[in-house]
Amino acid sequence: MLLKDARDFQILFLSTFLILGIATRDWTLKPEFILTAILTCLLTQWAAENIILFKDDPQQLTSSDKFNLSLPNILKIHSWRSALITSLGLSLLLRTNDYSVIILASLAAIISKFIFKFRDKHFFNPANFGIILVLILTPNAWVSPGQWGDDWWCLLLFAGTGSLILKRVGRWDTTATFLISYALLEAIRNFMLGWTWDVFWHRLMSGSLLLFALFMLTDPRSIPNARISRLIWATCIALLTFVMRNQFFISPAIFWALFILSPLTIILDLFWSAPRFSWFNSIDVTNKEAT
Repeated sequence: MLLKDARDFQILFLSTFLILGIATRDWTLKPEFILTAILTCLLTQWAAENIILFKDDPQQLTSSDKFNLSLPNILKIHSWRSALITSLGLSLLLRTNDYSVIILASLAAIISKFIFKFRDKHFFNPANFGIILVLILTPNAWVSPGQWGDDWWCLLLFAGTGSLILKRVGRWDTTATFLISYALLEAIRNFMLGWTWDVFWHRLMSGSLLLFALFMLTDPRSIPNARISRLIWATCIALLTFVMRNQFFISPAIFWALFILSPLTIILDLFWSAPRFSWFNSIDVTNKEAT
C-alpha cells in the first residue's frame, strides 16, 4: 500500500523537487535523461535481484519457490522503491550531456548495493557511489552544489519535507549532528578571518547542503546502526567536508566526504552493536523486500 512506507514519501518529495528545480531554476536537465536513469536503475535492480540476490540469499525465497520461474516471479522487482529513489537522486544531483554517463552512474549505483556489503549490509549510499564513480572515470560529469541557490522558501521546503521522513525513520540525530558540526567549524573560521556574519550565513544557506543532509546522509540502510556511531560518523563527515571545501577548494566536498568515509560504517558497527534498520514494520513484514 502506497504512503505506508517512508520511501513512498521520499519518492513523492524527490519527484516534487525535481519538477520544481526544472521549472524554477532553469536547469538544462532533459526529461529523457531522467527517464534513462529511472529505467536503468529499475532494470539493474531487477537483474541483480534475480541473478545475484536470490541465488546467494536463501531467505529471500522459500525452498519451494526458489526455482519457481513463473512470469510474475521473474518480472517482479522486490525493491523498486529503493531503485526509484536512487534514480531520482541521480537526476537531482548529476549533470552530464552524455547518455552513457547516466547509464554508467545508474548501473554502478544499484550494483554497489550488492557488491560492497558487510554482514549483508551495504555501506555506500547508492546515488553517491554512482556520482563519484563517473566523476572519477569521465570528464563529462559534474555536480552543482549551488544549483538551488539560497532562497528561504527552498530551505523551508526541504526542512519541512525532510523532517517528515526523518521522523518516520528516526535519523534526525545524524542530520542535526552534521549540520551543527559543520556550522560550528564554519563559524570558527569566519571569526578567525574577521569576516562579517553575512558570509557565514551565505555559506550555510544552501539548498543543496540541506538536501544532502536530509535525504542522502540519512539513508538508514547504509549508515551506522547505533546512535553513538551515527553521531561520530556525521561529525567526521562534517569535518572532512570542511577541510576539503576550505583547504582544497573542492565545491562538491560533501559528496566526496560521504564517499570516502562510508566504509567507516563497518568499523563503527563492529564497535557499537545495534539492530539493523528495516523499512518494514510488523504490518508488512511478510512482504519484506530485497536490499
